Amino acid sequence: MNTYDIAVVGLGPTGLTLAHLLGRRGLSVLVLEREPEFYGNARAVYTDDEALRVFQTAGVADEIHKDMNVDSAVQWVKSDGTTLVQFRETQRPLWWPVVNFLYQPYLETKLEALLDRYPHVEVRRGREVLGFTQDDAGVTVRHATATGSQYGKRENVVDETTAETARVAYLIAADGGRSVVRTQLGIEMSGKSFPERWLVVDLEAKDAAGGANSDAFRHLPYFDFVCSPDMPTVSCPQPGGHHRFEFALDDADDKAYFESDETVRRLISKYVELDRVEVKRQLVYTFNAVTADRWREGRVLLAGDAAHMTPQFIGQGMNAGVRDADNLSWKLEAVVRHGADPAILDTYETERKPHAMAMIALSVFNKSLVSIKHPVGAKARDAAMWTALRIPGLGGWIERAGMKPRPRFARGGYLGMPRGVLGAEGTLAPQPVVRRYDGRPIRFDDAVGIDWAVIGIGVDPRETLGDDMATWEQVGASFTTVFAPGARPQGSVGDGRRRVGLVDLEDTTGELGRWLGRHRIRSGDVLVLRPDKVVFGAGSDSSVLTAGLRQCLGLSDPGFVAQPAEAI
Repeated sequence: MNTYDIAVVGLGPTGLTLAHLLGRRGLSVLVLEREPEFYGNARAVYTDDEALRVFQTAGVADEIHKDMNVDSAVQWVKSDGTTLVQFRETQRPLWWPVVNFLYQPYLETKLEALLDRYPHVEVRRGREVLGFTQDDAGVTVRHATATGSQYGKRENVVDETTAETARVAYLIAADGGRSVVRTQLGIEMSGKSFPERWLVVDLEAKDAAGGANSDAFRHLPYFDFVCSPDMPTVSCPQPGGHHRFEFALDDADDKAYFESDETVRRLISKYVELDRVEVKRQLVYTFNAVTADRWREGRVLLAGDAAHMTPQFIGQGMNAGVRDADNLSWKLEAVVRHGADPAILDTYETERKPHAMAMIALSVFNKSLVSIKHPVGAKARDAAMWTALRIPGLGGWIERAGMKPRPRFARGGYLGMPRGVLGAEGTLAPQPVVRRYDGRPIRFDDAVGIDWAVIGIGVDPRETLGDDMATWEQVGASFTTVFAPGARPQGSVGDGRRRVGLVDLEDTTGELGRWLGRHRIRSGDVLVLRPDKVVFGAGSDSSVLTAGLRQCLGLSDPGFVAQPAEAI
């Protein structure tokens, strides 16, 4: 029987992200995937700045971002091409662009290849989970060779004579909406399944240059919701000469007819020159807006589509799974390596489920608006939108997509200190570019690292910790001083020597300072960030923060020695 810290079932975007995060945190991981080969077709098309920040924590963001279409406008247009509203967000509070369109085969193949950097992460393709049992000490997982179903195209055949057993501390089900693990646990999904059907058509340019510099789609530069009562349509640009269309069908429309080559060519001929594109996929589908009734059963947890399914109309399905992976990874590390109480894993659902449900609700709302087929209803929607865009304040809020749920946990439902009226606790901290002591610019997260960050505002936070240092060292915290723009101390010869173990930064843009000011975090205070860069707490009394950490994580033994990470 092989032993690992964590087993992850499923090698889609959620499983891949989780494997990277756990691997970078030094945990040993077994990844089991039913399909012997990668799917090869695009499903997700979009990622945002929050998800890219998670990929940055995983150490892969710069590599995967090279393959993305960045800063595209997203707009609602009439059937004649007239723009109803255009969404554009140029600010970058998390450093990364808010709008990034991707081609999923590029993303997943690169993420899987990059896992080779972790010898303690073992990927087993073509393995079906036969079953699992759990006890107070861990989970025993049985798995065997499987032919795979080619993602629903054929029957999956399992050879039980090849069964193996693995022993893990925790099992994470990231095996999609039809999760085998969730089914074996008997966990139901609640929400709504929508009968409306859409035809998705994926295209690739035929250019001799391979499509990367194609003119086939140059006249379609932006993501368009074509709000036509006759046939609402989605037009989505993708990198590498790829493009996606989705067409809303009527209840009476025949599935086979709309999936036929003749019908697909007729529909796309309105938007592209047929001899310049190749159809890669054509499929009629329906969608669900559901969440699992519970996300944890002892030492087994659900993530991604196994825990929630988001309609595709705001592009947040994959990103919800990436957020799950971020939230889970550091909490699993805290339990497995740092001696935290396993009860903290309950906060995974209390933190993530409300946000996932809010994204689902927004996606359903957007679907309802863009897919209105009654001419009178469509005209009323257009008039309402025209009016809203001209109301001071409201118009700008709409154009910035201000309706998108914020990364802010509800009071009483998160792991951290209580949040006051202007408090930052339970909210995602910004990521400005800061200046190192040697004058070089660096992204904030890269400077403070991927673990707990204890940050002194103009002071060395270690000077206020005293005997509490042992607690912060137990959870692998980094220690940082941030100076205001131009406020680095000056002195006599010898005063400028670096302090060992202290990250020394200057907020040259003032962006961090403005955020601190809005939340009444002042010079001399200490700010504590969780590993996912959510604010744990802030204040002038570091002993209160230390006591809060011990209570929230259940760190009962001050002399606990953290389990060493795998060699990376």
